[in-house]
Amino acid sequence: MHIALLSEKFPPDPGGLGLSVQRLAHSLAGAGHSVHVLAPSRAVGPGQSQLAETPSCRNVRVQRLGQYPRADDTLSDWFAALVAAHRARPFDLTHGFFVHQAGFVAVYAGRYLGLPAVVSVRGNDLDKAVFEPGKAAHARYALEHAHAVTANSRDLQRKAQALAPGRPVTLVANGVDASVFTPGPRNADLARSLGLDERPVVGFVGEARAKKGLAPLLLAFRALAERRSAQLLLVGGVRLDDKDMLRVFRKQNPGLSIGVVEYVAPAKLPAYYNLLDILTLPSLRDGLPNALLEGMACARAVVATAAGGIPDALRDDENGRLVPINDAPALAAALAELVDDPGQRTRLGAQARATVQRDFTPEQELARNLKIYAQLVATT
Repeated sequence: MHIALLSEKFPPDPGGLGLSVQRLAHSLAGAGHSVHVLAPSRAVGPGQSQLAETPSCRNVRVQRLGQYPRADDTLSDWFAALVAAHRARPFDLTHGFFVHQAGFVAVYAGRYLGLPAVVSVRGNDLDKAVFEPGKAAHARYALEHAHAVTANSRDLQRKAQALAPGRPVTLVANGVDASVFTPGPRNADLARSLGLDERPVVGFVGEARAKKGLAPLLLAFRALAERRSAQLLLVGGVRLDDKDMLRVFRKQNPGLSIGVVEYVAPAKLPAYYNLLDILTLPSLRDGLPNALLEGMACARAVVATAAGGIPDALRDDENGRLVPINDAPALAAALAELVDDPGQRTRLGAQARATVQRDFTPEQELARNLKIYAQLVATT
């Protein structure tokens, strides 16, 4: 099959969405299919387009489209680029990730070209964007007119069905390669370069921001540091809108050890996970975070909120710890308990890795998508 994947993000753009689309593109190529990714980019001028083959994956071509100040101009170019690419080399289907932009274009262009279209619900699209009227209209169209709808968590599956009653929504969970994300020894040179000492390290991986629970994380860490010796490491930087929050917090709490590492390439992430004694993901809203599955695969003890799809993978006191959303005292208490109990950290980490190896593999993710693709191509 020749497949068009549309995504609002694609590496080196930060965020889990781009990583998920890249993982699927490479998996499809590895299974013998060809993939054409279309994604907007601020690095490309408005009205411009850059097309390149992925050096590490021969059957994946990535087309970056310039972004305009107005979203409708960007979406119009996206539609036109997809139509032109299809006429140059016909696609068998389109697949959009996030329903209100990529999903809308994938379905609209797919219907226009007579192609089956798949949309994937990922998180922010139905947790936040859908409450803006214009974006909600795009989301409703995509959900109602796609030939197939998928979601990466049970929570998003229910939300998609609430917006488009009667539409079947297939659960396709994220997968992570446990042969890449694997437990390993602490890299002493890396730790030294980051200013880490022998105190327990509590870490967050991803772009830290309000939605990901940056405020309760900072408050919980302060409470933890008042009672325990610990360090906080934020791997993946802080979103521009929330940098002032961290700056003010640091100024108010100069004695706290808080390190920030900007964007880290996926291939280098396992070494950073293996610096952490505890991974914490205190999201206020979320889909099924890649960072959660990656940390679990690295056998980290995880403390996370019961937000979105997190409880699909993490079960309290079985393979991690779940705390209420936006509850800094509960988060601090769970972190303190694990700081004090290395044996519990080891037990939870081992069970976390076993969960990923059993239930959240790239092979399972690929197989579920290919089943949907094959059915649509055969019947549309």
